[in-house]
Amino acid sequence: MNGRELNGKVALVTGGSRGIGLAISESLASAGCRVAIVARNGQRASEAAEALPGEGHAGFGCDVADSGAVQQMTTEVEAAVGPVDILVNNAGITRDNILIRMKDEEFDEVIATNLKGAFNLTRAVARGMMKRRDGAILNITSVVGLTGNAGQANYAASKAGMVGLTKSVAKELAGRGVRCNAIAPGFIRTDMTDELSDSQVEALKGIIPMGALGEPADISGVARFLVGPFARYITGQVLAVDGGMVM
Repeated sequence: MNGRELNGKVALVTGGSRGIGLAISESLASAGCRVAIVARNGQRASEAAEALPGEGHAGFGCDVADSGAVQQMTTEVEAAVGPVDILVNNAGITRDNILIRMKDEEFDEVIATNLKGAFNLTRAVARGMMKRRDGAILNITSVVGLTGNAGQANYAASKAGMVGLTKSVAKELAGRGVRCNAIAPGFIRTDMTDELSDSQVEALKGIIPMGALGEPADISGVARFLVGPFARYITGQVLAVDGGMVM
């Protein structure tokens, strides 16, 4: 990569104010993108956008599960930053519980944010991408969506749904020059994993062939590749970045 391979492109990253989303936002900004960071907390999104390298970035507050709010926010992004060339659906929540104790709202909230949120954003930007016959959509799913995980029926279902969404969107939009791929991260060091005890981290390392947790940069580099020109002939794919957990 030449360091500015995405110069002039506009990227919209949901859940982009921290963790994996922030790492992706930083990587895309370094590649020359103007980045619109979207988070529930608009102030946090704006602060994260201001700290990105380069110019022309902006932050926006939005609940991605609300289709009306998404449509309005997308209009504001395009007015302030420009037509969206790259969409990264990274926003996600967890409401872990075992199946027999899981409440309706715990299931519904996770599906609404993780899966319907990705649908809402994709639908909002797809028409413009199709008209321009150019665009890249990247969904951040999870290895849990490929393998399942006890205590995470809601989260695993949402992430497995993103795999199906990725492949369907890829087939629908390929003829209009729009690509759609997904990354399935394994266990990555974020605020969530920082809450784990040392013994829990060691147990996780024991099931990862490479023997270590990943870093947000391990995901952001792959994301930058998949939305960029060097992946122009790749669509409908789900790439596990997990240290070998899923082979």
